[in-house]
This record gives sequence, C-alpha cells and structure tokens, in this order.
Amino acid sequence: MTAERIDRIREALERELAPQQLDIVDDSAKHLGHAGAREGGHFRVRLVAEAFRGKSRIERHRLVFAALEGAFGRDIHALNIEARTPEENS
Repeated sequence: MTAERIDRIREALERELAPQQLDIVDDSAKHLGHAGAREGGHFRVRLVAEAFRGKSRIERHRLVFAALEGAFGRDIHALNIEARTPEENS
C-alpha cells in the first residue's frame, strides 16, 4: 500500500510541477496508532522546481497542495514540504 501511495504522490507532483528533484519519505511508521493515520500516511516531500521561482513559501506550499488535492484523506494524512528553486538547492 505504501509503495502505491508514494507512486501516486510522485506521479501527481511530476505531472503538475515538473520537479528537477523529488524525494518522498514515508514517515507513517512513526505515527502508528495515531487515529488520523488510518486516513492516509505521513510523508515528507522535498522538491526542486522552476515552478517555485518568485513564489513565497506559502505560495509554494499551495502549489504542492493543489497538485495533491485528491490525495488528502486517501493517500495523505500529513505532509511536510520542502520546496526550493534550483538556485536554492545549490
């Protein structure tokens, strides 16, 4: 199930934001027993994308949330986002 969730998250982010770099970490095991965890996993994503150029941190997070809109409550319960431009990644 986790691999399928990660694949769906990866596909959505790649389709919508075309990241140059994308790392997805499943932290769900750290939250076992947490009631909300039944509604999806706990993930960390790190993206490097041109789409973030000129955007504030909040705007970047909104882009990620929009790309993953259908995944919340199904694949994702909690999401930690690190969103950078290529220059910020250097």
